[in-house]
Amino acid sequence: MRELDRARVPATALRYAAAAAGGVLLHVAYPPRTVWWTAVVAFALLWWALDGVRLRRGAALGALFGFTFSLAHLFWIQDFLGRDYGPFPWLGLSLVMAGFPALGGALAAAAARLPAAPLWGALAFTAQEWLQSRFPFNGFPWSRVAFGQVEGPFLPLAAVGGAPLVSVAVVATGFCAAAYLARPRALVRLVPVAVVVAVLLALPHPPVDAQDGTRTVAVVQGNAPDIGLGLFGAGATVRRNHLAETAVLAERVATGAVPRPDLVVWPESSVTTGGTDPSVDRVVDELGVPFLVGGNHESAATGTENAITVWSPGTGPGERYAKQELVPFGERIPLRSVTRYLTPFVALADFTPGTGPAYLDVAGTRVATAICYETAYDHVLRDGVADGGELIVVPTNNAWYGRSEMTWQHLAQSRLRAVEHGRAVVVAALSGVSAVIRPDGSVAASTGLYTADTLVGQVPLRTGETLATRWGAPVEHGLALAGLLAAAAGWARHRRAVSGPASGA
Repeated sequence: MRELDRARVPATALRYAAAAAGGVLLHVAYPPRTVWWTAVVAFALLWWALDGVRLRRGAALGALFGFTFSLAHLFWIQDFLGRDYGPFPWLGLSLVMAGFPALGGALAAAAARLPAAPLWGALAFTAQEWLQSRFPFNGFPWSRVAFGQVEGPFLPLAAVGGAPLVSVAVVATGFCAAAYLARPRALVRLVPVAVVVAVLLALPHPPVDAQDGTRTVAVVQGNAPDIGLGLFGAGATVRRNHLAETAVLAERVATGAVPRPDLVVWPESSVTTGGTDPSVDRVVDELGVPFLVGGNHESAATGTENAITVWSPGTGPGERYAKQELVPFGERIPLRSVTRYLTPFVALADFTPGTGPAYLDVAGTRVATAICYETAYDHVLRDGVADGGELIVVPTNNAWYGRSEMTWQHLAQSRLRAVEHGRAVVVAALSGVSAVIRPDGSVAASTGLYTADTLVGQVPLRTGETLATRWGAPVEHGLALAGLLAAAAGWARHRRAVSGPASGA
């Protein structure tokens, strides 16, 4: 018996090594790299590690997979807080996020006892992304599998079932590949599934043509100093930078170097918009076109909102959209007595969340909008587009995070949303990367990091709704429910198999 136990040790160690390597390979699939296929290899390794294990071992393997992934994927937290707070925020968040793949590993191990196990296992594993978008503290869905696929063949699936369907397809492909390599003859029953997946992957890229004309949009990136937490005291500098860059834009328009835009977009946190600002009024009046201006809106009625405001020539600030999904431990602070050791924002009052709707009417156009972190959530832009949004605008402030991969990860979310809803997306970042994204997810123009620059481009306005816009919520809930039911059925099947012989005896 002892010799048998010793023989199992190397095999168990290999399972854990495969899970750890898979987590790293999953991170490698995300931008700024373009090797999307490493995600498929990552999930092939995870399925091999999960093959035949019990639920507890599945949870441990999933946790290790998730922890190594999060350590690599969220390293930008060190660029943000590491100098002042050490590695504890980064390690702590990575540990918390590892809990979701731990659940996914246990669910996949249970579903693996069913026929067509890789498919049910993929549904079961990705069910944890549904929870990740909601819990705790309203969730942290930053690291969803789909966001690493903007350079690969799975991207068109976003127009059918949004980010949830893309995630399921990637995981299922990796799981099926591993199962086929292990037991080629056992996957005959999966031929119909393979045919369906092939048809979905052959879907044409979303159309990029205009359905309701075009708009010329200018994206002003005034820049911010790369000083980390020093940005707390740099508001005047940021505002001055955007005024200066807009003056450059006005001069270029006056000389005919660029066309006069229909709309100008300033990033999140570019000004404080609690009232009128004579300097902003002046540049808006000079160009004679409406602006969308991101900033903190403060009033006795609403408290402090992170908002984007329509700023019109002659009348100044008007309608605004306030951010609904606030960043936990940044814009709203739970457990203040504990988190004061982990975040500098504990000294500030919580922002007031907006209630929607996620659109603004400006320049004769209904613009769906999500502010920064909100692009990770499905419902914000889906609601804005369903309410008539013809163009998507995403103002953001990535300046806190230095030159890390965070800004590229965030841009990938906007690229997926473009395909999901068949809309052009304009990303206005404080210090980069700002971008104009076509409805097929490709980047038409972009800026560099920590540079003052302006993008002027013509974007198509579209009115048609994709399947994901219409049915995205039922698809998300349905896929998650299917995964949970598969895990429950697999667990019940296993219990019957174990208790059957004992009952017969």
